[in-house]
Amino acid sequence: MDKVFRAKDMARKHVTGDYTKQFELLRDYALELQATNPDTTVKIDVCPNGNPASPTRQFRRIYVLTIVGLDSNNGIYPLAYAIVESENTASWKWFLENLGDDLELGSNSNYTFISDRQKGLQIVVDQLFPNAEHRYCIRHIHDNMRKKWGQTEYRDHLWRCASTTTIPEFEHLMKEFSEYDKEACQWLKQIPPVHWARSHFSGRAASDVLISNMCEVFNGKIEKGRDKPLISCLEFIREYLMKRICNVMKGMKKAKGPLTPTATDILDARKKGASQYIARWNGENKYQVTGALQD
Repeated sequence: MDKVFRAKDMARKHVTGDYTKQFELLRDYALELQATNPDTTVKIDVCPNGNPASPTRQFRRIYVLTIVGLDSNNGIYPLAYAIVESENTASWKWFLENLGDDLELGSNSNYTFISDRQKGLQIVVDQLFPNAEHRYCIRHIHDNMRKKWGQTEYRDHLWRCASTTTIPEFEHLMKEFSEYDKEACQWLKQIPPVHWARSHFSGRAASDVLISNMCEVFNGKIEKGRDKPLISCLEFIREYLMKRICNVMKGMKKAKGPLTPTATDILDARKKGASQYIARWNGENKYQVTGALQD
């Protein structure tokens, strides 16, 4: 059995690479990545060394410009990724500082972030981008809620409150929730609605997404690469991103008209709904529009 395990380990190293050797080649990999992909940002961070004369350093983090955003067809579009020691305040700050440098974000930037309310991330976003809109994923809020209130009715109340687009309707739905369960509603009120309710969003962002599923999708796609040696892991991610971006480009070429396929479907649905309304001229420069309310 020992001989079999040694043979398997040798075969694995031949296929995926040696873990130790790949750390030694990391700087060469970063230079090659930048040489073959113009304008790519790659930054390597190492642990402090008490002996400056030592030729070796201990790897801590690597950053490559890609992060998950939403494209105009409601699909994920990765922009920046990093491999770090752990998800903590220091690593989040290092990552977002690099991202800010690449995207030329200042403390007055009006970007919108959506996260799962990780404490370290919340602190850093508030510190680096105090004017940014920071949304909290509703699915993660519900995960916390159902630890005590697991029934489907609680989830339905939460989603109705989060999805409505006007403040009066939000207040009405929160009142209904309070009447259903005052304690649960009070728990939800501890989370400022500017972070999770559409009715309280600033309106600056072109997207009104409430969940961070796009990140979960991305994480699922790269899961098989996580246990590989460092460079093999980075190449797994890079190749996935390359294939995805190429597939998006192919889809764009097939699109007919000035809009993306998803935007076209949404517009067609709106046009169909609008055809059910009747506009009557009031005799001057206005119209009265009547018809059934649309969801």
